[in-house]
This record gives sequence, structure tokens and C-alpha cells, in this order.
Amino acid sequence: MSWRQQAVARSLDSARARAESRVQRFLDAAMELMREKPEFTVQDVVERSGQSLRSFYLYFGGKHELLLALFEESVHSTADLLRAKVAEEVDALERLHRLVVEYHALCRPGSKGRSAKKPAPAPLMVEFAQQLLTAHPAEAARAFVPLVELFAEVLDQAATADVLRPGLRPNALSGIVLETIMFNVFASVISGETREGDAAEQLWDFIVHGIGASPAP
Repeated sequence: MSWRQQAVARSLDSARARAESRVQRFLDAAMELMREKPEFTVQDVVERSGQSLRSFYLYFGGKHELLLALFEESVHSTADLLRAKVAEEVDALERLHRLVVEYHALCRPGSKGRSAKKPAPAPLMVEFAQQLLTAHPAEAARAFVPLVELFAEVLDQAATADVLRPGLRPNALSGIVLETIMFNVFASVISGETREGDAAEQLWDFIVHGIGASPAP
């Protein structure tokens, strides 16, 4: 690389670092506001971040793009958290069991075990997640990639261990299992169901008897 290219690269790196810092301040401000009240405006975010409205629109097209960025970050952090928990299990079926139960717990209101800086995507953004899935399926597909890949990986391990019903495709099945957990939580919350442990295990029983291999006679 020539000196000219190096100088330009350093300049770009510096600008990129400043941009990332400004974007993160907007994201942190929005997450703080989201914890305090369900509705907030772009102006609220701008004031909480200590930056300008002009700067906000330099990085985001509007509130929808801000929420999408928050959601994507939350999905990434949730996938990392779940991957660490699943790694604690040795048995392939128990890894899948742990993944289902832990994600179910993270999706419920008031769930514990989250990082304060990196919360799970639900329930803080459960309404936005529902909007994405119904009104913006392409955006939802991109946002959920880390979780879908994790479920596919664990399901593939279960299939390799012959604890899944033959003929199932882990990659296709991952999205179905993920959606089943999310919508089960949503339904249980609006119905007033609060027994997290029972609900999670009942859902696991439903899933494993639908996709699990039949025990040998």
C-alpha cells in the first residue's frame, strides 16, 4: 500500500470509528428510553444522546431504522448468550432442550439472566418483532439470521445423533421451531399465563414429540 493509500485508509478508519461511536450513542439512548416508557420519539432519542437531529438523520432514515438496528443488535447478543448456555450440555437432545427452554425464558416479560447492556430482543421489542414478521418479512429474515443459524446448528447436531425423526431438514425446521417458541410466549402472556417453567417444558414436550425420533421398541 502506498503512502497515499495509507493516509486515506487512516482517515477512513478514524471517520468510521467516530461514526460508530455516534451511532452507538443513539442506540444506547433509545434502549434506555425503551426501558422507561413504551413510546418515545426521535427527538427524545436525540436529546438523551446529546447529539443533533441532523446527526441522527445522517445515520438513520427514521425511527423504524433505529428500531431495526436495535433489534438486530439484540438478536446478535441473544444468540451469543444462548450459544454459551447450549455449550454447557454434552448430549445432543439436551442441547436442543436447553436451547428451547432458555429462549422461551428470554422471550418472556421480566425474564432474568440478561445482560443489562445487551438485552434480549423480546419482550422489550416484542411488538416491533411482530410488525417485522408480518409487515416486513424480508427485514425480519435478515434480523433473525443469527438465531435461525443457531437453531439450525443445534438441530443438525440432533439429527446427526439420530434423535430427530428421519427425513426432517434442520435448516428449514429451525425457523419453524423459533417461531413456535416466540408465538407460544406471546399467546401465554396475553392470556395471563405466568408459570414460566411449566409453559417452557410443555412447549418442549410438544416440540420433541413432533420432531423427536421414536424410542426403540
